[in-house]
Amino acid sequence: VGCDVSRDMLNMANERIEQKREESQNNDGSSSEEDSEDESMKGQGNNGSKHATEPSPGDLLHHDMGTGLPFRPATFDGCISISALQWLCYSNSKDQVPKRRLMRFFGALYRVLRRGARAVLQFYPETSEHAILISECAARVGFAGGIVVDYPNSTKAKKHYLVLSFERATAAPVALTGMEGALLNGERDQAAGVRVADKDPRKAGKRNAAPKKRKGGGKTKEWIVHKKETQRKKGKDTRKDTKYTGRKRPTRF
Repeated sequence: VGCDVSRDMLNMANERIEQKREESQNNDGSSSEEDSEDESMKGQGNNGSKHATEPSPGDLLHHDMGTGLPFRPATFDGCISISALQWLCYSNSKDQVPKRRLMRFFGALYRVLRRGARAVLQFYPETSEHAILISECAARVGFAGGIVVDYPNSTKAKKHYLVLSFERATAAPVALTGMEGALLNGERDQAAGVRVADKDPRKAGKRNAAPKKRKGGGKTKEWIVHKKETQRKKGKDTRKDTKYTGRKRPTRF
């Protein structure tokens, strides 16, 4: 069952379903007469019932998932969502409270999924606060799991996935980093061109430590850039880096 709040998206999905149906019918009608005779010799009872045994392409539903899901309990074996969850973090009117809408959705999702089912929801959070709010609401209704980020160091290919399940012991999937092609036979530590961090967490912490200020209390360019990057990750409004960033200004007269 496909659910969307936009009628244009549902119409597009319906057109694709009809197009696939026509293609399958054309492929079935282009078979030779010899093949059809062989099929009839194998079993005349199955003749003409091929389309009846094919799985249904599914149904489409025009609905706002922020108001819940109108399905019976324990109906679905899984749930997949693409670029829809982040819109529940916004309000178009005074009656729409993001936290309440998220709680309604996750509560309904927890009810309509069968025990043992999983849900994967891909979304684009505008700020880190949105990602935290989404994960907290999912955990509050009883879901286990968390957020998996593919290509975390890329601005265009970066994707967030909320992976949910009913079992606490379920391991989260491994995120993609863009170096999978260099990893052979699972030997991550021996991959060519890949720099592996030290096993000792104390050494890794020293390497990833923030730049320090000068002895006299002055701020270096590296310290300023690191500070601004930290502010951006927190979702705060920060000025862009330019060639004047960290440059010493001339003394006043």
